[in-house]
Amino acid sequence: MNELESSMSQVSVVVADDNPVVRSGLVALLESTGEVRVVGQAGDGAHAIELTERHRPDLVLLDVRMPLVDGLTAVRTLSTLTRVLMLTYTDDAETIRAAVRHGASGYLVHGTFTAEELAAAVRDTVSGKGNPLSPVAVSALMAAMKETQPALAVRAPGQQGFGLSARESEVMDLIARGRSNREIAGELFLTEKTVKNHVNRIFAKLAVTNRAAAIANWLGTTARDR
Repeated sequence: MNELESSMSQVSVVVADDNPVVRSGLVALLESTGEVRVVGQAGDGAHAIELTERHRPDLVLLDVRMPLVDGLTAVRTLSTLTRVLMLTYTDDAETIRAAVRHGASGYLVHGTFTAEELAAAVRDTVSGKGNPLSPVAVSALMAAMKETQPALAVRAPGQQGFGLSARESEVMDLIARGRSNREIAGELFLTEKTVKNHVNRIFAKLAVTNRAAAIANWLGTTARDR
């Protein structure tokens, strides 16, 4: 593959983090995979929006706490331009649910993933095959749900107005645990095509377009805030 072909096959990314050490480390890590081309670096949300409008990257990696315009504010605009993967040290439940509600395709917390897992998360987010959530992010969503609606912790969410069938509820439970379609198919003894059909129907019933938003709704963290 020549240099032009290589650049065309790479994922273009804008990295937004106010800490220059963290930002530089992310850029080096991503570019070392040979799959990612960082087209811009920003230290605040306003600059991230400006770079995204200019370069139209495949993905923005976005921190939460930044000066001028923070990540939760910036993601509202950025998510209308491209996919956004939150990448931050912030792991409180309110921030996580707000990020998903405002359009983030995934939420990863530093220290909970390897370099290989980050590269996979970037690929899956850009391709639309996944919506990465760190285990701590899923745990935070579940904790928020239990604190505000304890009864839901012992009742199937599909019984709470979403209209999911028993099988769809099983599939959604596994999605909330971070399982891929292939893993779900293996656990439930279904074909991947059947799982995909279930997922599409689940998304329609939950009125979402991606796994992260589906998990947030399923865990009772977004419906109450609309």
